[in-house]
Amino acid sequence: MQRSKLLGSVMGATLAAFVVGAGPVSAATGNTPALNAGTLSGAFLSARTAERSNDFASAISFYRQALAYDPKNTELRQSLLLVLLTDGQFKQALPIAEELKAVPEIERFSRLALGIDALNRKQYQKVNTLMMLSLQSDLDRMITGLISAWAKAGAGKPNEALSMIDKLQGPEGFTLFKVYNSALIADMAGQRDKAAAFYQSALDDKANVAAAPDTYERLVEAYASFKVRSGDREGAQALVKEATDVLSGRMVLVEFGKQIANAKTVKPLIQTSQQGAAEVLYTLATAINRNGGEAFSKLYLQMSLPLRPDHDATLYQLGDISAKLEQPDKAIDFFGRISDDSAYRRDAETQLAINLAILKRNDEAIQHLDGLLASDPEDMRTYLAIGSIYSQDKDYRKAADTYDKAVASLEAPTRNDWTIFYQRGISYERLKEWDKAEPNFLKALELYPNQPQVLNYLGYSWIDMNIKLEQGLDLIKKAVEARPQDGYIVDSLGWAYYRLGRYDEAVTQLEQAVKLRAEDATINDHLGDAYWRAGRKLEATFQWAHARDSKPEPEDLIKIEAKLKNGLPDEKEPGVAKNGVDAPKPPVEPAPVPAPDKKG
Repeated sequence: MQRSKLLGSVMGATLAAFVVGAGPVSAATGNTPALNAGTLSGAFLSARTAERSNDFASAISFYRQALAYDPKNTELRQSLLLVLLTDGQFKQALPIAEELKAVPEIERFSRLALGIDALNRKQYQKVNTLMMLSLQSDLDRMITGLISAWAKAGAGKPNEALSMIDKLQGPEGFTLFKVYNSALIADMAGQRDKAAAFYQSALDDKANVAAAPDTYERLVEAYASFKVRSGDREGAQALVKEATDVLSGRMVLVEFGKQIANAKTVKPLIQTSQQGAAEVLYTLATAINRNGGEAFSKLYLQMSLPLRPDHDATLYQLGDISAKLEQPDKAIDFFGRISDDSAYRRDAETQLAINLAILKRNDEAIQHLDGLLASDPEDMRTYLAIGSIYSQDKDYRKAADTYDKAVASLEAPTRNDWTIFYQRGISYERLKEWDKAEPNFLKALELYPNQPQVLNYLGYSWIDMNIKLEQGLDLIKKAVEARPQDGYIVDSLGWAYYRLGRYDEAVTQLEQAVKLRAEDATINDHLGDAYWRAGRKLEATFQWAHARDSKPEPEDLIKIEAKLKNGLPDEKEPGVAKNGVDAPKPPVEPAPVPAPDKKG
């Protein structure tokens, strides 16, 4: 996806500013520890370890223990401040922020926290003073400038606020955020002509809109709301329909479209300066929530909540980040806090159910999803979620039955429905009912020609069954051409060569797959097998050892340990694909939401 220059600036500045240390951080997963570290160094190291393990409750406790030994240690106080803010303990962070507001290295967070508190108290002049930093990156300038503008708007000076935004300097990517916030301020102030012009200008900024899809989503909601309030409901619906198509059917836009079609009145997206400042932090956070930026995104999202505690978009993003950081309990909590009448509610219920399933609370998960199906029997995402839960539990019969019901509800399948047929094919393949599986893969390709995941799965399945060997290999090659950086698909090509006895070619592809997915046990196992057959037995042993240490499935671990002890048996028919030999099938990249289990 194309990105604006702003995103590079945002990520670089945030990484430089975030002084806590390497590794992802997120909400606490455990209780405050009962153990006492005993020494300053012990408390400090324990805090960092807990932080890197995403256990903020323990990190906070250990930082406080360290400060008991060295109360004036500025680095410790900076770390504690950031951990408290990222964990959502805003009030507890304020006294530390006050102590650190003159420390240049941390003022971008300490003064921001104090500014948020002042804005909540409607101390608008104080906000502007606090937003003056001694050290400012482009990112800081955008945040402080926009929040200062919202303080001016809150003080009843919208024209001064708009002038402040207009004077903001920065990278080209600033433009979308400047114009979007100008539209919101003009809208809140009742300056309808200005608001309309700003909204349209932001919408026309195609390059930056493409680089910030979540901001685009919010822009569309705000502009559509404005259009309805201006008497142009038809224009609002067309705007939402276009955005839904551009963003590949985002459920929140689908639900929002239904709301504006039926509601007599529609509220403005932003009604107060506090909500406006929260929107600044929300759009920034979503812009950096990619490529390992979850920790930084979470920090700004949590800091926005005191300004708008019931903001459903923020709660949804926090739930999504918690799920990515493998904290299903936290994810369930955030998704569960989203209001029943929210456009985010249906999607939140789906994600809540998926996280319940991760915790092995499958009955609760299915109950949630059945409720969603009862209200909309044609919702393919819900069928996919239910099928995914059954597949993760290896109950492929129930998964297949679920997808059968989904297909039965489709009057005229479209390109977007390819996933249903793909998952249905996987379920029947796992049930060893190939006569039912193959037509579903072919139907998925009919709906979405050359879809890499389908090409990969179908091609490998043919080779695995010793049928259509060259055709199967061609399909996998096409998949690799489409996604050369996808380790799972590259692994499939390597393993296909292995099954065909072309071991040198297998090694080449599997080495590349390991580079792309170094942590995957199955891919490392495959490379070990290929090394062995290619006569590189020492390297094979090393690779199997790495696979063993990469947390394979229990049944695979037994096979890997046997190979470490005895190697592979002699080949009976080299160069011919044979069913069920040597190693499990390669993993396959999961389909879009929700993810099925890997093939392997």
